[in-house]
Amino acid sequence: MIEVIRYCNARRFLWDEFLPNSKNSTFLFYRNFMDYHSDRFRDFSILVLEDGKLKSILPANLDLEGNLHSHQGLTYGGFVFNKNERLNNELKYIYKSLKYLSSNNINVVFYKSFPKLYSSIGVDSIDYSFFYLKAILARRDLSLAINFKDRLDLQKRRVRSIKKANNARIQIVEARSLTDFWSQILEPNLKKRFETKPVHTIEEITSLKAKFPKNIRQFNAYLNNRILAGTTIFETSNVAHAQYISASDEGRKLGAIDLLFYELIKAEFNDKLFFDFGICNDKQGKKINFGLLDWKEGFGGRSYSHDFYKIKTSNFNLLENQIKW
Repeated sequence: MIEVIRYCNARRFLWDEFLPNSKNSTFLFYRNFMDYHSDRFRDFSILVLEDGKLKSILPANLDLEGNLHSHQGLTYGGFVFNKNERLNNELKYIYKSLKYLSSNNINVVFYKSFPKLYSSIGVDSIDYSFFYLKAILARRDLSLAINFKDRLDLQKRRVRSIKKANNARIQIVEARSLTDFWSQILEPNLKKRFETKPVHTIEEITSLKAKFPKNIRQFNAYLNNRILAGTTIFETSNVAHAQYISASDEGRKLGAIDLLFYELIKAEFNDKLFFDFGICNDKQGKKINFGLLDWKEGFGGRSYSHDFYKIKTSNFNLLENQIKW
């Protein structure tokens, strides 16, 4: 028997225990990470059990209109499956989940997919099910990442910038605290250039780093003990992802940001499968940021898409005939 139930705090251990043996999850899906912004999102995460054993989870929240999102507070999301799960069972769990949501008067799911470069085991069963469900591709972001198995040469401008930073004797340091970067570089830059703030406050990111010290790491570039640039890395088993990147005007002129990333790519994270620079588009994927694109491609980053779908939950029945019951 397959049963779909909502997440609650009493199921925290069951949820977290499932993640280490899954094929498509990272530390972002642990409740200690997800729940830091529980006051901002109405959680509607679900668990799928078969014969009493947890088989799949879906991190999710409801918006003010009653639509389900997977999950607005996370960079990526979607159905999570066990490493050993087979296609037919995965289709069953997707079918049952959508049927459950439909029966609870949730008509639309806005689905943020799990990027393929974060998983070494195939998860295209989800995309396959979306084909039958007539899911609509609502958005596609363009991410830039380095494939360490097939690295490209540095752009000549990047090489010159790195040389300039080395000549200036800029030092690259892994910082224990994120305060220097947040208060002196990131927040001032975002306010000056975009009149906005980081997604995480300094209190939130500091708390998350304390909970996930091996996954959230801060690297800064200094000249004479003065911070010039920094990046906050979200590290998973396969990928080092630059969550935040910023530099002062002086840091950009001296090549501090280029030296910082050169050192991280060359030495710190070269045991990963990918180094993920993040997106280089604006307006929900509809406009390329050519400045960011040029800089990220200059380090050898190449394009990977990140897809977002709109799914009518009532279409669950379209999947039924594709499943062996």
